[in-house]
Amino acid sequence: MTQGPVDLLIRGAACVLTMDGDTDADPLGSRAASSVGVRDGLVAWIGATDEAPEAREVVDAAGCVVLPGLVECHTHSVWAGSRSDEFRRRLSGVPYTTILEEGGGILSTVDATRCAGEAELVALAAGRLSRLASRGVTTIEIKSGYGLSPAYELRMLRAARAAGDVSGLRVLSTFLGAHAVPRSFRADRSAYVRQVIEEQLPQVAEAADFIDAYVDRGAFTVDEGHAILSAGKAAGLGVRVHAEQVAYTGAAAMAAGLGALSADHLEQLDEAGVEAMAQAGTVAVLLPGAQLYLRDPAPPVASLREAGVRMAVATDLNPGSSPVLDPWISATLSCVAMGLTVEEALLGITRNAALALGRPDLGRLYVGAPADVVVVSPPPGEAATPASLIQFMGGAQIRETLRGGSRLSFV
Repeated sequence: MTQGPVDLLIRGAACVLTMDGDTDADPLGSRAASSVGVRDGLVAWIGATDEAPEAREVVDAAGCVVLPGLVECHTHSVWAGSRSDEFRRRLSGVPYTTILEEGGGILSTVDATRCAGEAELVALAAGRLSRLASRGVTTIEIKSGYGLSPAYELRMLRAARAAGDVSGLRVLSTFLGAHAVPRSFRADRSAYVRQVIEEQLPQVAEAADFIDAYVDRGAFTVDEGHAILSAGKAAGLGVRVHAEQVAYTGAAAMAAGLGALSADHLEQLDEAGVEAMAQAGTVAVLLPGAQLYLRDPAPPVASLREAGVRMAVATDLNPGSSPVLDPWISATLSCVAMGLTVEEALLGITRNAALALGRPDLGRLYVGAPADVVVVSPPPGEAATPASLIQFMGGAQIRETLRGGSRLSFV
């Protein structure tokens, strides 16, 4: 872009992390004592503060780290009802399988979500999105999957988009009709798979960006998942998959064969799955909140790293297995519980998360990029460095968030 006055200048940051580095020595694209200029909703200038252009408005970023708006690439943010009693029971030793058999788990949230009106779902989801916006999120993926019928799945997807309008976040939506088999189809699960493909998908395709399926023990089989994901791909939706969480199934390799954008969870991923994902360019979305709450083993991070598989990090925000509302906590947990480096964690909630959503234009700061920018203060007494943002769990303080050049307000 040509030089000249900018609409807004984020001035005097101790460190700007562009996430656009192209070497192993500088994967975060770090620039000391720098500023970022915004014009017409786009990044117009990045450089040394003493060379900054004139600006109509200035945001003081002294002592702060500036980085791209966070991309939250795996959530179930639209739901009604509470599963806090299930949490209490699990802590007391009641197995999750017992809770499921009693009608709890995903299906209890389905019941509550179906009973809620669309306006209520929008309000509930918008509150969660506003909380995430206050932590620097500018783009969020939201799945359906608590409707499990054509009308209810469509209502969830509409509510997701409307909640984005209320909160100011950019929402990308995922059709997850294959989240669980409804009680009414337990005697003939193949009939439900047909309903997902033949009835739900045609009605919701225009309201969704992606299709997903929960392929695991107790959920959908690899063959069922392949049929559903293939149908979604044929309808023009990007492919994503819940894979290898509870048990190894081969779902990650299956989805990679379909050109999936991401495979998520991956606690039980094998070497063949790692290689298939590497060959396909499928992003590994790691969900440390679910790992912690369900006391699962860590995904094979070292194998993913060695194979060159990009790793994203997300909250998996949901009412049961990962009630996590802060991506910074997820980033810290990805290091402590999964073995990511600080640099991998920061890329995981920005650039690589955007790639998991098929949006290489997001999660990076470069001239011409959407001006999604976060100004972050380190914890008190800490230097403004990448490590200081990750070391203190939830300690990063958000000073300012811009989405498309507009300053987000939140409570």
